[in-house]
Amino acid sequence: MAMKWETVCPYGRLETERGIAALIGRETQVALFRLFDGAVHAIGNVDPITGAAVLSRGIVGTRGAAPTVASPLYKEVYDLRTGECLDKPGVAVPVYPVRVRDGLVEVGVG
Repeated sequence: MAMKWETVCPYGRLETERGIAALIGRETQVALFRLFDGAVHAIGNVDPITGAAVLSRGIVGTRGAAPTVASPLYKEVYDLRTGECLDKPGVAVPVYPVRVRDGLVEVGVG
């Protein structure tokens, strides 16, 4: 099955080092982050520790070479490239492919 791309927003609407939440399809919440180098990452917005849809409000940073976001609730840190929780082995959030085409941010689903 081919990847389906959904347009989320204009690239310029993403603030550097801040997250936004978006709804993909009818029920998939993603958190998008634009980093200082211009890269955009998308992960699931639901914090697997608490079940709350808050990761888009997390604190963006790095741990070693990994771009990360810390949950605003209990501060678990997630690698934006892999979705892996760096504080609790075996815990992860989904990661979604992202591309920028014609100035629009698109997230891959399916």
